[in-house]
Amino acid sequence: MKLPARISLCTLALLGLQAMAFAKPMPDTLNLRLVGHSDLNGAGKGGEGLALKQVGTKTILFLAHESGPQCFSVIDVTTPAKPVVIKQIPVEADFVRCNSLALSGDVLVVARQSEKIGQPHGGIKTYDVSDAANPQLLAYFDLTGPNSRGTHYLTFADGRYAYLSTGAKDFIPKNPLDDQMMMIVDLQDPKNPKEAGRWWLPGTRVGDEAPAPLRVKPFNSGFRLHTPLIPAERPDRAYVAWIDGGILVLDISDKAQPKEVAHISWQSLNEGFMHTVLPILDRGLLIASQESTKEDCKDWPMRITVVDIHNETRPYPLAVMPTPANIADLCKGGGRFGAHNINQNTAPAVSQVLKNTVVTAQFAGGLRIYSIKNPAEPKEIAYFAPKVPGNKGGAIQINDLIVGKNGLIYTNDRFTGGLYILQYTGKTPLN
Repeated sequence: MKLPARISLCTLALLGLQAMAFAKPMPDTLNLRLVGHSDLNGAGKGGEGLALKQVGTKTILFLAHESGPQCFSVIDVTTPAKPVVIKQIPVEADFVRCNSLALSGDVLVVARQSEKIGQPHGGIKTYDVSDAANPQLLAYFDLTGPNSRGTHYLTFADGRYAYLSTGAKDFIPKNPLDDQMMMIVDLQDPKNPKEAGRWWLPGTRVGDEAPAPLRVKPFNSGFRLHTPLIPAERPDRAYVAWIDGGILVLDISDKAQPKEVAHISWQSLNEGFMHTVLPILDRGLLIASQESTKEDCKDWPMRITVVDIHNETRPYPLAVMPTPANIADLCKGGGRFGAHNINQNTAPAVSQVLKNTVVTAQFAGGLRIYSIKNPAEPKEIAYFAPKVPGNKGGAIQINDLIVGKNGLIYTNDRFTGGLYILQYTGKTPLN
């Protein structure tokens, strides 16, 4: 079939959907075995925050909930076939969500975001989890305000600085959708968090001299930070996903004054919503995911892209992860389908650092694994996407994951599915 020279991504996606309409049913799992499962005491609602902690012979998993009634759960996963919830911390109010958490040593940091601007409880709380079964509150860092919903997402890996996607009392966006900047919080004393610095996309804050950026159409999700990642080998760099603002590399050697190093706008490719940018620096690569936020493939294609950064000031897209063969079924099965989180390589003491493999959460696409040994030609090597009773259409909605040092993959469902513990059984190594 000869295609026009300027055929669009959307046209290609539609052709793919039509071609798959009469395909044979696909199995719901490939090269992944279900080892254990927990419904999280009926709470479900897995967020995008998973952290592992080794305590003697025990393995403990901390799991943030996407929304209430629980804020986060502590789960003993020492026996993977029988995970046991040992503690759950509830939200402060029904309008609060603790969507994200991160752990370094014995300090756990948990986000709080309110449903609407101006509501209380937004920001972060720090906990001492030296006794993992009994988290002890250390501090609350209040980031509420008349234009703030608090903190949506955070990372914390070096024991000193947490990087937040957040609003604040004194941050006034020009557009309400641009309400989350990057704030760097010094947690040297976790009982006394202090702001060390902040950065926002120029033109998005009231008082900026720069003009407001052009909006992504027809979808407009805002020019705001989602995920900041700081690799241990380059603590002077932040690789950030700025939703409709695309991919940014920031120089954070001076925490008080971060500076832009590189920027790719994603507006020219499709509907924005850059979610996670994972650096694999010794290979000169970034793995970038665009979150699907619409049900039934209404915002497809939301893809995971391999980006070449051998020249860090001139990153460029190299390849996209292959489309699932049964995309038509995944699109009509209910809920969202498309990219979301990626294994982040930020906790080498307890989780695997993957450089040739990308493990991803893709909502109705389930958990999907790709080999990027040849980064120009990624190959899918495994997936797990069974039906989930209670979810819309029975569609699984895999939200987040972490690959443990033992090779097990811990992943959660955004709604009723709870926690899944999986074992990869394929021949291509996870490395």
